[in-house]
Amino acid sequence: MAFGTQDEMDDVMNEINMTPLVDVMLVLLIIFMITVPVMKHAVNVDLPKASSAPQDAKPASIRLSVDAQGQYFWNEQPLAEADMPARLKAEAARDPQPELHIRGDKEARYDRVAQALAAAQRAGLHKIGFVTEPKPQ
Repeated sequence: MAFGTQDEMDDVMNEINMTPLVDVMLVLLIIFMITVPVMKHAVNVDLPKASSAPQDAKPASIRLSVDAQGQYFWNEQPLAEADMPARLKAEAARDPQPELHIRGDKEARYDRVAQALAAAQRAGLHKIGFVTEPKPQ
């Protein structure tokens, strides 16, 4: 059922099909056109130098406690209310500034704890926290 002669079918096709080659080349051209500008436009940044030495300057912590009678304690040592502002100012001037942990007895009057907090803020302490105990489960 061939339409041509036997000699015409036996001839080898001597031309290369260029269509797949052109398609591959166009895809590669598009890829290079997109990636080359990205690689050339780099921002020069002068990065800071870092040392890997551990930092030993850990700020100290001060425990300011208020017992049930309203008495103040500075690191478990009794503290008169008149001496507290001067001590807090001296600690606020240190570098690095210490952390103040306020521990109030649950039976202490709230105004005694609030006075200690206000005195610490007036002295210039920035790292102030309250110490509590977790609820028993």
